Formats: sequence, C-alpha cells, structure tokens
Amino acid sequence: MDEFVDKVALITGAGRGVGREIALAFSSLGAAVAVNDINPVNLDMTVSQILEAGGNARAFVFDIAKRMPIEAMVTQVLDHFGRIDILVNHASVEPDASLLEMDEWEFHRTLDVNLGGPFFTMQQIGRVMQRQGGGFIVNLISMIPQDRIQKGNAAHLASQAGLIGLTHAAAREFSAHNIRVNAVCHGWFEMDLVALQAWDVANLHDWLESSPWVRLGDHPDLVSVVLFLCSKGASSLTGQVISVDLGKS
Repeated sequence: MDEFVDKVALITGAGRGVGREIALAFSSLGAAVAVNDINPVNLDMTVSQILEAGGNARAFVFDIAKRMPIEAMVTQVLDHFGRIDILVNHASVEPDASLLEMDEWEFHRTLDVNLGGPFFTMQQIGRVMQRQGGGFIVNLISMIPQDRIQKGNAAHLASQAGLIGLTHAAAREFSAHNIRVNAVCHGWFEMDLVALQAWDVANLHDWLESSPWVRLGDHPDLVSVVLFLCSKGASSLTGQVISVDLGKS
C-alpha cells in the first residue's frame, strides 16, 4: 500500500489502544500522521513510537467534544501538513452509570464526544477534502453483543447507534465530492478490558476462556480493515458498516 506515501491521516483518540495501532500502521506505510487525543502523555508516547520507527507524526491535543476546538485542530493540521487525506474517528468515552443514576453532564459528555466529535470532524474535514477532490473517512464503532449488555452501557450504546446513522448520512452527502465514508464495528478486546476495567486479575483468565466472543491480543484484523477502507481498493465502497467481532454483535 505505497499509495499512502505523501498522504496525511488524522486519527482521533490515538493516545492508546486501537487508535495508536492505526496511527502506527498508517505511518509504517508511508503516511504522515496527525494524532489527536485529550491526554498529552499518551499522545506523546504514540508520537515517540512513530518517530523512533522513522515515521512522520505530530501531536494535536484537543478535546473534540465541541466544534471550536475541532476547527482549531483542523487549522493547525493544515498549517503543519498542508492537507488531510484520511480521517479516522476513534475517540470515545464509555461512562459507567445506569439510566437511573447517570447525571445530565455525563450523558451529554458521552454524546458530545462519541457523536458530536465525529459529526464536527467530518464537517470540517469534509470541507477540506471537498476542496482537495476527495478523501476517506472511517468511523470506529464499539458495539456490545445484545446478550452482554450490562448496567451502565445505555449512553454509550445510544451514541454508537447514532454514529452508524451518521455514517450512512455522511456517505450519501459526501459521495458527490469523491469522499468515501465507512464504519468499522468491533467488539471487546482483551487489552482494552484490562486497561479500562478494574478486573480481578486472578479471575480474568477464567472469564476470557468462558467468553469466546472476546477477541484476544492486539487488533490486526481491525487495523487491516481500516487500512483497506482508506485505500484505492475501496474506492467504490461508501456507507458500509463492517463488523470485525467474530460475528458476535
């Protein structure tokens, strides 16, 4: 995929996990990478890994929950790199509060980051891509199998369902401008579970063995699908929502 050489990819939520892996993958294939996260320490680690491998990356620390910071981020990316060819929306928050307990701020924060963030990044960068003559956008969607939905998932799942609808709508609107918009749904992954949850390590192995729907290890399949959707080979695909979850969503 040397087609990524001289291209610029912007990845939100690139400070850790899947977002970092996607940034590293694009860099390894020759793209310049603009990485975004709200946590500067995590983001610096992503940039350091890319630079150490001989890649080209720059950190953009912005909270993408609001339109104005997104506008500022896009302006800075253009000032530094000159263009944006690829957008991967990965940033998200996952609150842990039930419908009966969640406060208004936490609910709106979830929608602002998980749905508003992709909306305004696609709006701003879609205008850039329109001027450039095209581009690729991929939205990462974290879905939970129906039989695994638990207390505390409501706001997150609502935002992810909205992102699926937004992907379809953006694909239809942007197709006239040669901008392809797709989404990749993924389930839970072992390293994310360990990082985000206060698991009893002694019981984690037994839990994973009893839950074959959890994908173990890193995320090569997911990253490969994202790369494909941003390649010339996917130039006829838009408005697609592809699941990489062992068929368990």
